[in-house]
Amino acid sequence: MESEPNNKSATDASELDQSVSFQHVSSVATGWMVDFMFLSLCRHFKEAKFEEFNQTLSVFEAISLSPALNGNVYNEKTLICAFLARVMHGKYLDVMFEEDDSVMPLMSAAKIWSKLEDSVADESVFKNITIHLFVQSVAVCMEKGQRSSASSALKWFEDNYELPQNLGVKLKTIVTKTETYHPLLMSFSFNHLLETVQSYLDVYLEKNPSDDLLKEATMRVLSSQSVEGVKDEVQESSHFETADESVKNEIKTKESTACLRTKRKLLSTKITEVWKPESGKKPCVSIRRLSRSEVSQIISEKSMDSTEIQKKRKPHQKWTPQLDKYLKAGIRKHGMGKWSRILMDYDFEGRTGTMLKDRWRVLMRADQVC
Repeated sequence: MESEPNNKSATDASELDQSVSFQHVSSVATGWMVDFMFLSLCRHFKEAKFEEFNQTLSVFEAISLSPALNGNVYNEKTLICAFLARVMHGKYLDVMFEEDDSVMPLMSAAKIWSKLEDSVADESVFKNITIHLFVQSVAVCMEKGQRSSASSALKWFEDNYELPQNLGVKLKTIVTKTETYHPLLMSFSFNHLLETVQSYLDVYLEKNPSDDLLKEATMRVLSSQSVEGVKDEVQESSHFETADESVKNEIKTKESTACLRTKRKLLSTKITEVWKPESGKKPCVSIRRLSRSEVSQIISEKSMDSTEIQKKRKPHQKWTPQLDKYLKAGIRKHGMGKWSRILMDYDFEGRTGTMLKDRWRVLMRADQVC
């Protein structure tokens, strides 16, 4: 009984192959997949899902190399993904995206961002993000206690970019006096950088929806599930502001009382390990390292290769009195259990929220805290 529909599907596929060029169909389908992966990366960036971001990035890299793709729009999206990857790793100075070891993640992000000016609708947004990258490249080094790296980053930006002179002077003073909590660094904070990049993505997605596959998949789910079964999917799809209006109307008629999920924190510094523990050096998936000449070649040849970068991590060290001091200060400020917030305020040398919780229990047992 079930063989008839299967035979019909096979017949339809055969007729499709004869009437439409498979190469053309493959090009469209591949473009849809790239667009969907691009949307997913933007979403993971917004929700600070580090593990999911890296997994999706590896899929995006593989699909983006398909010869079926053509058009500058895909090259632009590839550059945006490369930019997001570097911002996601912005606070991890031991992650390298360039052949030059002195170029840290946010410095590499600035190189790619300079090639994305045409994708920014508002010129002030472009300048704002550029300044944020400049300031945070220095600020992150100061937070890690690497004053020499901060000076190197400052000089690198001065040699490669035309930025306000007074800004450079202020940053030099901050580095010289080691003013980690200077008002300038607070005004152009890392969290504010993430929020500004997210606003840029929202505007970009509004002009470049990239949601053909998303809409098809949403319609398929709606047609195959009951109202109760669709409720969770409605909540998830609400995060995509580019969803088709017809889909939204159908959702409203089926479930008018569906509640939207609360947005998650933009970016937590707690990183889930997704690399194989083969050695002290752990590979991290990302877009291919880009030099200045390679970025230009991407724009002209409409192609981009990908390689893996190496993530080098130092082994965790013992808890020091200074780290205990950070932990106690974080508890006083945010309260016990707010480990992700405490991680964002202090440098715990790669430790996770679970490690902070365990250390706090040790201190309590030792009667070192109230």
